Amino acid sequence: MIELQEGIIPTVDVRHPYAIVAITKHGVQMGRDLQQKFANADLYYMSKFEQGDEHERHIQLFSGTVRLLLPALFKQYKGLILIISLGAVVRMIAPILVDKKKDPGVVVIDDRGEHVISVLSGHLGGANALTHEIANLMEAKAVITTASDVQKTIPVDLFGARFGWIWDSEDKLTPVSASVVNEEHVAIVQETGEKNWWMHDTPMPKEIIVYSSMQEAIAAKPQGSLIITDRLLVPEEEVLLENGVVYRPKSLVLGMGCNRGTSLEEIEAIIDETLQELKLSKKSIKALCTIDLKKDEACFLAITQKYGWEFIVYTPIELNEMPLLNPSVTVFKYTGAYGVSEPAAMRYAQTTNLLLQKKKSGNATITVARLTY
Repeated sequence: MIELQEGIIPTVDVRHPYAIVAITKHGVQMGRDLQQKFANADLYYMSKFEQGDEHERHIQLFSGTVRLLLPALFKQYKGLILIISLGAVVRMIAPILVDKKKDPGVVVIDDRGEHVISVLSGHLGGANALTHEIANLMEAKAVITTASDVQKTIPVDLFGARFGWIWDSEDKLTPVSASVVNEEHVAIVQETGEKNWWMHDTPMPKEIIVYSSMQEAIAAKPQGSLIITDRLLVPEEEVLLENGVVYRPKSLVLGMGCNRGTSLEEIEAIIDETLQELKLSKKSIKALCTIDLKKDEACFLAITQKYGWEFIVYTPIELNEMPLLNPSVTVFKYTGAYGVSEPAAMRYAQTTNLLLQKKKSGNATITVARLTY
């Protein structure tokens, strides 16, 4: 826990470029929900609202006035998302402002989650783009007060954030952003994930071109690239990463079953091994699905909490409604369902086309499906 003291700048654990801060009961719940959707943010809130899962979720608690926390956050984060009243924020940040080229973007959310307000560094600090992203995630109203919001293009470090997309590496975020801002030729290749990512009411800049395949983009020799895929790139495709960013949409679903008492370590090893065989990214997993008999299985609860995946359980009736590829009388005898991993993955992904049919490994079975968009 961070204990705030007058005159001492606290030490904070910075893991992401953005910070969410809440100081009220309602604000804390909004912050917890927002952190699940906006994967590039660290969350801070007052220790009196502790819920017991903060360590697992890397949530940082603090005691004392939030005013003493802001100087540390101001120096170390690209943007601050403050669920605090606008007037209080203005008073607290006034003494620590430097200039618009150095200050982080600051966004304020009201305690009812109705308005997301760009407060500081709207253009250079990215607060306007961040405001739009957060407002979309929360289904709130974005409030932008600058005279013109000129950068109607793609904010590279926020691209797809409202869908939960995360980038593989931040190494090329700055140079690719420069390519976008400087109107250089930027290629976009999307293999999976949500399609409605263009968020402006004007056409996309002509320099940003969507290509139908990696090969087509490579042949076009762009100066920058944005790649949206759950697939691990093969060596010949990595030329696009010389000035490119890979985004991982939440597009993969795991269907799993296991013997009672299977360890977290075994389950994670099975998942990692399977994804490596399929050349898929773990960052793209959205949900782990199973039968309701396993709703309290410790290994499933632990791994979904560890990575922030959805944990979905289905009844035997719901599983039996799916067209089973490999029905098992033995499984039916013990569970009432003719299968677990396959129908669970198919039901969530709403597809019968599996990337991996049921595979038995150790104490578990695993199936992988891809969401259709």
